[in-house]
Amino acid sequence: MIQSLNHTQRELFITIFESDTPKGKIFDLLLICMILISLFIVALESVTAIKVNWGSYLIAFEWVFTVLFTIEYFLRIYCHPHKSKYIFSFFGLIDLISIMPTYLSLFLPSAHYFLTIRILRALRIFRILRLMNYLGASDVLFNALRSSRLKITIFLSWIICIIVIFGSMMYVVEGNENGFTSIPKSIYWCIVTLTTVGYGDIVPKTVLGQTLASFIMISGYAIIAVPTGIVTAEMTMTKMKELQEPGIICPDCNHEGHINGAKFCHKCGGELVN
Repeated sequence: MIQSLNHTQRELFITIFESDTPKGKIFDLLLICMILISLFIVALESVTAIKVNWGSYLIAFEWVFTVLFTIEYFLRIYCHPHKSKYIFSFFGLIDLISIMPTYLSLFLPSAHYFLTIRILRALRIFRILRLMNYLGASDVLFNALRSSRLKITIFLSWIICIIVIFGSMMYVVEGNENGFTSIPKSIYWCIVTLTTVGYGDIVPKTVLGQTLASFIMISGYAIIAVPTGIVTAEMTMTKMKELQEPGIICPDCNHEGHINGAKFCHKCGGELVN
């Protein structure tokens, strides 16, 4: 793909787009540092006390970063073998949008606050960290969630029923005078209490209401543990399936699917031949 480029374009392409090369890693790290610093400057400029004393310096720094990002954007276009493909790609559009607010601020003074969109460009850090190496672990979690979706759906259905019932009960027990002005608001309180968030904006005042609330609070801890146990069990089963070798057959009972390194059949106890 880069054979059609001249020597200068090839060198720029390798440095700017190839994050797995030494030059590419250094370039991306410098770029991310510049992005984070520019975001920090924008955040500082929004503080009135800092803007009054240091506003002119912050604006000057922001223009320096904008010029650098503009040069980088056009270098990307210059060295890319398919220029339109980069320009209309996700990161190409983000690169363009991230430099526009500063220029727009010449006509619309408040536009420069949209520079926070530059944080999206920091997504390139995932190319450096090579998170592809961790996709195996994420697949295990995804498969576990997918396998347990029916159990979790049934569990959530029960939780919704419990919340509606207890919320309605609290509406009857506490009433308008204690802040439980409607069933939806009482259900909201029940959700906050059951999930152990506890904002404290509505609290029961009667003895019966406090007793009911205590039961809901204690139930909240048990309820949190249930989906965790479901997903953990599915993850364990998924991992066990990955460790199984269908090719190893017990010579005594012909049972397949034994854990790597197993010496004996887990069904009949016969010795395995690995």
